[in-house]
Amino acid sequence: MTDTDRHILSTDNSNSADILIIGGGIAGAAAAYEVAAFSSVIVLERESRCGYHATGRSAASFTENYGGELVRRLALASRAFLEAPPPGFSDHPLLSPRGMITIGRADQLELLQQALEQARALVPSITRIEVAAVIARVPILRRDYVAGAFVEPHSREVDVHGLHQGYLSAAKKRGARILVNAEVRSVERKSGRWWLTTTAGTYCAPTLVNAAGAWADGIAGHAGVRPLGLVPKRRTAFNIPAPAGIDIRGWPLINDVAEEFYFKPDAGQLFVSPADATPSAAVDAHAENLDVAVGVERLERATTLNVQRVSRSWAGLRTFAADALPVVGPDRTAEGFFWLAGQGGYGIKTSPALSRACAGLIRGRELPDDLKGLGITAAQLSPDRLRGQADPRRATST
Repeated sequence: MTDTDRHILSTDNSNSADILIIGGGIAGAAAAYEVAAFSSVIVLERESRCGYHATGRSAASFTENYGGELVRRLALASRAFLEAPPPGFSDHPLLSPRGMITIGRADQLELLQQALEQARALVPSITRIEVAAVIARVPILRRDYVAGAFVEPHSREVDVHGLHQGYLSAAKKRGARILVNAEVRSVERKSGRWWLTTTAGTYCAPTLVNAAGAWADGIAGHAGVRPLGLVPKRRTAFNIPAPAGIDIRGWPLINDVAEEFYFKPDAGQLFVSPADATPSAAVDAHAENLDVAVGVERLERATTLNVQRVSRSWAGLRTFAADALPVVGPDRTAEGFFWLAGQGGYGIKTSPALSRACAGLIRGRELPDDLKGLGITAAQLSPDRLRGQADPRRATST
């Protein structure tokens, strides 16, 4: 340890903590909330406000029928928190009614049946719905387009801002420090601690949680930890004016079974996405005109709308591991380095479960009982699965 390091530790305890969390989006904020219950925490956010990137650009939908089976189980494990957060967490409900209807064309009926069977295996309340009933609820849908559908009646709208701010506020009440404009410039392990040089100063802790979203592999590289091959993928969304003379407020989210588009009401307009997933560098993502045009074309094909104007368009990065599952757990090649990444666009709805999993694993304990009861295991979340079990740096014994 250098004299400068000793000076930081001896004169400025505010620059040291038990745990440093890189990233103040939904993953880092939720982890800070859970971890601050038993450890001192500092969150380092590179932007001027937390949640600027993927968290602030979410579709804001809570569904137990989107993503792979593990993601769906994590959503099931998150519902109770979202429906009834702890006292003082939020002064209003985090969820509001917004069912989801999945539709399919005539050439997609086999895929629709497979999706329905998969959905009902975990969520029995999901049922088939007659096409006439779908069009009665969303009258802009074309009768010659929709050949079949099923409904998830208990899907909900999420107040993403309220959830994210709830995590941050509650974490602060537990003693966590949330620092913005703190872009990480270097990461070094020495004297049993991770030392981070940032644009806001130097910080250190024995444990480092990498919740940097699209930048997570880059942070690993800074730390001398082998990246996991996480891939940020751009997802585009845009708003268009609501159809004249139609009250859209009670419409469900309409989702194409082949994940080619989805749309729903959004603050008096329609929120539309072509459900794109274009690999991207870790950047401040922006909507491409071509992707917006694709979304408009797919929407017009499925509905009677003739889109004359796009009110606003934007894009966010959803970061995926190779198997499209979240990565939560210690890196066995680097002491005190912990992954919380690869949420793949499912980070909002799974944040209660993933943050509790994160907290349990950081403490060296098992996953919470309710997660284990849903068949979720630490091995499914572990970064080990992305590297294989054979690693020459891993100690072996006989």
